[in-house]
Amino acid sequence: MQKRILTIQDISCVGQCSLTVALPIISACGVETCILPSAVLSTHTGGFSGFTFRDLTEDMPLIEKHWQAEKIKFDGIYTGYLGSAKQIDYVKSIFQSCMADDGVKIVDPAMADNGKLYVGFDHAFVEKMKTLCATADVILPNLTEACLLIDEPYPETYDEPLIDRILTKLSSLCKDATIVLTGIGYKAEKTGVIVYAKGEKEYYEHRKISKGCHGTGDIYASAFVGALMRGKSYYESAKIAADYTVACIEATQDDPSHWYGARFETSLPKLITALEK
Repeated sequence: MQKRILTIQDISCVGQCSLTVALPIISACGVETCILPSAVLSTHTGGFSGFTFRDLTEDMPLIEKHWQAEKIKFDGIYTGYLGSAKQIDYVKSIFQSCMADDGVKIVDPAMADNGKLYVGFDHAFVEKMKTLCATADVILPNLTEACLLIDEPYPETYDEPLIDRILTKLSSLCKDATIVLTGIGYKAEKTGVIVYAKGEKEYYEHRKISKGCHGTGDIYASAFVGALMRGKSYYESAKIAADYTVACIEATQDDPSHWYGARFETSLPKLITALEK
């Protein structure tokens, strides 16, 4: 039976991130993809100036109420960038009211990278995000977000024992949710993803491309969600998503005019092929 998933995050009309990435990628995985936009922006905020912004926070409970009246349920709910603590409260309510039996709650705590919070976020938002992660079945943090969630300083350098300690503390906070920790590399030319659940750890290492792209976190999370909803294991989903994200970055490297995102569309056949294996 085809799965139905809801993804809750903002929509940047131009820029290949958030919902403009999640909707096509998860749909290409063969999963019915429903959306709840938390805000609408003319472009994303990474390098564009003068962008427009429409906050849709107050629409969220009205949409939830209508779904309840229609008895609409989702097999999974995946959250990305959320703009305020109030939105987090609304998401927690939707988790309770609109989830099908045995549905999966997937949280990408998109709030920081490279040791710093995104512009507009503060400690109070981090504290609120902790409460959302505590309700999740799967969380998808990068190292910066993981450290913020457990009140650890961001390490400029790290080794495997330190990462293991971070995972253990994060698992305690998130009540044994499956943790997919991205962007972890122990060699200069490599990076990878760790899947950690109930004390068990699996690591997938892949090539690190020095020149990154905007939106690759959203590409990764969306591909992971699509694979998971197609019945792949957590580790298989993490691996498929990593390989796909690398392919998207590679497809963008030779076009300096495409600085605002990654060409995820041309690599979709690779993702679909991987799901069929």
